[in-house]
Amino acid sequence: MDLAPPEWRVGEFLLSLTAASESTKRAYRTDLCQFADWASRAGHGNPGDINRRWLRRYVAFLTVRGLSRRSVARKASALRRYYGWLVRDGAINLDPTLGLAAPAGAGRLPRVLGAAEVSEMLGDGTVPADPTELRDRLVLEMLYGSGLRVAELCQLDRGAFRPGNSHIEVIGKGAKHRRVPLSEPSVSLLAAWRDGGSDEFDAQRLRNRADRDPAALFVNLRGNRLGTRDVQRILDRHSAVPTHPHALRHTYATHLLDGGADLRVVQELLGHQRLATTQIYTHLSRERLREVYESAHPRA
Repeated sequence: MDLAPPEWRVGEFLLSLTAASESTKRAYRTDLCQFADWASRAGHGNPGDINRRWLRRYVAFLTVRGLSRRSVARKASALRRYYGWLVRDGAINLDPTLGLAAPAGAGRLPRVLGAAEVSEMLGDGTVPADPTELRDRLVLEMLYGSGLRVAELCQLDRGAFRPGNSHIEVIGKGAKHRRVPLSEPSVSLLAAWRDGGSDEFDAQRLRNRADRDPAALFVNLRGNRLGTRDVQRILDRHSAVPTHPHALRHTYATHLLDGGADLRVVQELLGHQRLATTQIYTHLSRERLREVYESAHPRA
């Protein structure tokens, strides 16, 4: 179900999420429309009919259907934010999601690339002559070398990098700005991209240069700002094994901690609001240390 009845005002709620990404809004729309459909079939035609007992029944319904703990937790989070908005808007007086218990998301550890995999993917650090290869290498280098989220990289504008700088300004979750250090290869590749590589890409690869997004630092062959799927295609061309772009960010954080970086510093570099979000990488590092110990120590 893609649309909820007008009484649920899902569209208005989504418009209120000015700082949320488009993928987050799509997920909320799906989750809320599914809930509205379930509630309507149970005889509740508007959100004000719902109390905590019905929300608990819905969580139980999702669990019985076999949804993962992570999916149930995400749908419960969408309901909390939606009903919080209804209270602030004055549509309802009491928030039925207060105290709503939902299973915590599964603690599945992200995959971390090995040093050899990273080296093979990023190459020897020389600046490619081909403009497409230059763009691709720069995208991958910034994902790993600076730990950027894919959305942060795709949102970069041409003015985000100044010649001579060893950092770049990015816009993270919640529209928060942060300054991120650039690796040495990123600085070299960015300089080459700005000093003619981008223009050469436009001239050789774009199907219609007039349609190019003039502000975007990176564009696809249609001239549109690079998107998540475009980045995945770049990674597919350069990775020897199937890898998700976010794995480069996980690898960046884990390698920093393996090298002795302070957890608070890694938190700031990643743009995490809560330290607990960053602490998953301490578990990853311990896992890696254990693997090294068991493979190298004679009495392991």
